[in-house]
Amino acid sequence: MRGWLAPLFLAALCGLSSPALAADKAAVERQFHGWLEKDLWPKAQDEGVPRRVFDAAFAGVRLNWKLPDLVQPGEKPPKQRRQTQAEFSTPAPYFKEDRLAQTAAKGRALNAGNADLLARIEKTYGVPGRIVLALWGRETGYGAVSGSYSAFEVLGTKAFMSTRKDLFETELLAALRIVAKGDVSPGSMKSSWAGAMGQPQFMPSSFLVYAVDFDGDGRRDIWNSVPDALASIANYLAQKGWQRGRDWGFEAQIPDTVSCAQEGPDLARPIADWARTGITRVSGRPFPAEELRSDGMMLVPAGRFGPEFIVTPNFYVLKAYNNSDLYALYVGNLADRIAYGSGAFQGRWGNVGHMLRSDVQAMQEALVRLGHDVGKVDGLAGYKTRRSIGRWQEAHGMASTCFPSKDLRIR
Repeated sequence: MRGWLAPLFLAALCGLSSPALAADKAAVERQFHGWLEKDLWPKAQDEGVPRRVFDAAFAGVRLNWKLPDLVQPGEKPPKQRRQTQAEFSTPAPYFKEDRLAQTAAKGRALNAGNADLLARIEKTYGVPGRIVLALWGRETGYGAVSGSYSAFEVLGTKAFMSTRKDLFETELLAALRIVAKGDVSPGSMKSSWAGAMGQPQFMPSSFLVYAVDFDGDGRRDIWNSVPDALASIANYLAQKGWQRGRDWGFEAQIPDTVSCAQEGPDLARPIADWARTGITRVSGRPFPAEELRSDGMMLVPAGRFGPEFIVTPNFYVLKAYNNSDLYALYVGNLADRIAYGSGAFQGRWGNVGHMLRSDVQAMQEALVRLGHDVGKVDGLAGYKTRRSIGRWQEAHGMASTCFPSKDLRIR
């Protein structure tokens, strides 16, 4: 190593700054405060934020250099590298049984202790208490881990020098409006490192739309008020389209004679129609009579290599909270454990794939060339990719698995 580089290298390893690096950071810090005054304040003023609120929000706020995805002023964002890490090993670790069982046990205790509150929430918003509890448990461990960062530090840093400055500037202005409305003081507005706030983990723009004052104290306090936090979760789901009186879905057994390439919310059919194809619930119980007349959708998140489901539109409302099949399944399973004492899905998650995202993306590109709609060509096997694989397999006389694998050569 060249002698003049050694001090900088050792400083980086030790988390220290050389005088030059410290000077650079000090200069950027000055630019940040100049940006707050010259660029952000006029926008905040246009949105009705009082000057006293603006000053209080940024009193003592400095850039947080430890946050990810930062780009200093004058620098170009790093080029996105082609994704190559393994993405498609078994989903089983996502549903780690010990953790799920513990979370469900705490959820059952909270369900009993908050029965009246949850009943009032369900009456108001139509969302069952078990679903609200499951989301609360998944997001913040029932409020135990809701974020310890200053929201204005996080959002200010990211709005000034992240790879998504426009998005975070919008959220920063929303945070200022929240304080201006009197719901929370600047010092009490805590968030995650990504800016998600309180027990429901709302971004500020979501808070403005979905947070509610359910305890009647005149403030929407999703940080400290359990009634406000839980009702806000329910209000979010209700506004996203939760269908009152319906479940989220059912683990199912799909016979080999029924194609797995019928998956997706755009291929909804009455659940009675799915039942007539021979699809049954793995529990052995029939589909509820009130569900048979309503639409359901096939879901095979690991193709034929994992649990299979018939889900309702409410499953996709859960995905609005976090756009992941596994996330929504986790919440649904946790909710069932809380309410009914049920356990893990009966279907086993196969040790599937071990595919690189770049390889899956190449498979998607081949399917697109053949005329298939795979959704976004991003190396992630969403439902359109899964069913396109199944359709290609069927067209070539193969047993459809509806999931990418190393030995599958699509051309």
